[in-house]
Amino acid sequence: MRRLRRVAGPGDSGQAFPIYITAVAGLLFLGLALFAVGQAGATRNGAQTAADAAALAAAQEHRDALRDELLAAIGSGDAWQDILDGIGTGSPYACDEARWFAAENDADVTDCTVSGGLNPTFHVDVRTRYTVGDSIVPGTESRHAEAEATAEIEPRCVRLPGKPGKPDPTPSPDPRPTGDDTDDGDDGNDGNGNDGEGDGGGNDGDDKPEEKPKAPPVEFTCDGEEWTIDPERPDTLPDVADLFSVHLAD
Repeated sequence: MRRLRRVAGPGDSGQAFPIYITAVAGLLFLGLALFAVGQAGATRNGAQTAADAAALAAAQEHRDALRDELLAAIGSGDAWQDILDGIGTGSPYACDEARWFAAENDADVTDCTVSGGLNPTFHVDVRTRYTVGDSIVPGTESRHAEAEATAEIEPRCVRLPGKPGKPDPTPSPDPRPTGDDTDDGDDGNDGNGNDGEGDGGGNDGDDKPEEKPKAPPVEFTCDGEEWTIDPERPDTLPDVADLFSVHLAD
């Protein structure tokens, strides 16, 4: 028995054409949608980069000021322990530095918050100056990306145990000789005009100024490395990166 084959007629190809068009349109729409997602992701990443850079810049500006403050305190003999722990005046220009770095990444700082105390933190919110751009998603042409970041200053040094770092108390001056101790000089007058010689000798030491006690060295350790700083030469402080670390908070 002979089987009959159906031969496609001209009408069959016409029925398949709309299917091809629909499939191509679907793939094109999917490609455009993925492109829009990529645009949004790139804009969001740009905003996060600007926020991270701004927060780190603010913390580093504050950290540099802390080192200068610590150097001045050691040189003048003022209390320096709190500064070593990160508690100090720091820099009033931390947020200005954050704004500058955000601008370098084509973004604006919308908020900058500084929290002092131990481990000072710097929280920054930014908004990109550019938008996601035109896409198949409505409204992206005017949509900006926003991001936030927090940077933290962490002290890396501690004072060595038993090293108060304070100057020694002023020693009491030696008692001055009393009048009884110089009577022998008066008794030694033999008529040769030497009266009062003992008194003149006793006054030689009265005009000598008392020496100011030298402040003891400041000693602390940074990540296991010991440092001894002479208060008269505080410029021998370790580098600022050895005193404080700056990192993004989790």
